Amino acid sequence: MNDFLVHSITAMGTVVTIQVVGHGADEQQRTERAEAVERAIVWFQQIHDSCTRFDPKSELSQLTAQVGKPVPVSPLLYQAVRFALAVAEESGGAFDPTIGHRMEARGFNRNSRSGLVVRTAIPPDRTASYRDVHIDPHRQEITLLRPLVLDLGAVAKGLAIDMAVRELEAFANFGIDAGGDLYLGGRNSEGKPWSVGIRHPRNEEALLATLQVSDSAVCSSGDYERRSPLAPEDHHIMDARSGASATALASVTVMAPSAMVADALATAAFVLGPKEGIALLTQHGVEGLLVTPSLDRFMTPGMRLE
Repeated sequence: MNDFLVHSITAMGTVVTIQVVGHGADEQQRTERAEAVERAIVWFQQIHDSCTRFDPKSELSQLTAQVGKPVPVSPLLYQAVRFALAVAEESGGAFDPTIGHRMEARGFNRNSRSGLVVRTAIPPDRTASYRDVHIDPHRQEITLLRPLVLDLGAVAKGLAIDMAVRELEAFANFGIDAGGDLYLGGRNSEGKPWSVGIRHPRNEEALLATLQVSDSAVCSSGDYERRSPLAPEDHHIMDARSGASATALASVTVMAPSAMVADALATAAFVLGPKEGIALLTQHGVEGLLVTPSLDRFMTPGMRLE
């Protein structure tokens, strides 16, 4: 029978749990497994420190303060911003990482660790968009052409999961759960594909469906996840084109080889709505389930539910 190691921490405003199945037959293998899990956990803290807008000491906050000049950044921050800008372009600006100021104004500005409210000192430019962020791939520099605040919430956690996967992939059978965003490698402790429940968007105690998953990320976006403390009818997934909460869908679940891809595309598809959202997922060759507020379902052709 396979043994397994489970380790949980609080990071990036959520609980991160890593489970590795097997590879504990002797002391050396158990040590190697434990060391790999520790390295995987470190990525969540490191990416948080680079990519959060809730800490004035973060690398992202330091970038925010330097408008109009090229700023050399770490590979982690560069990768997160580059990918977020690519998704913004492909979604026609429906998804846009430059919404930080507008998120602050709607009450999404509380540090999950300290509980303190964060307010960016620079004045907002309401005409700013993702087109006002210039990246130089040769020098790995980012230039903010206007005063703006980047929000990387739709990509940073997925990036952390992907980096953790690199540390664990040698063990083949493992699972990473970061607040419901998942990567599931190989098989579970029973030697079967991992079973993932998709939450019912209108009944937190019920499942809408289940998935059988192996070697894939599964990420969801829902209007039930976070509500504005200033306007409870508003949730945290904003349509950047209107500045209001996206309302065409209640939840989106995406399966993809990469958690960063699944996380960002789930958010983008949520904003775009059923028709354009399915088109975006199909264009990228990933699978997804989109559910409207009236519980109508839209799926990519390869999505298999139980």
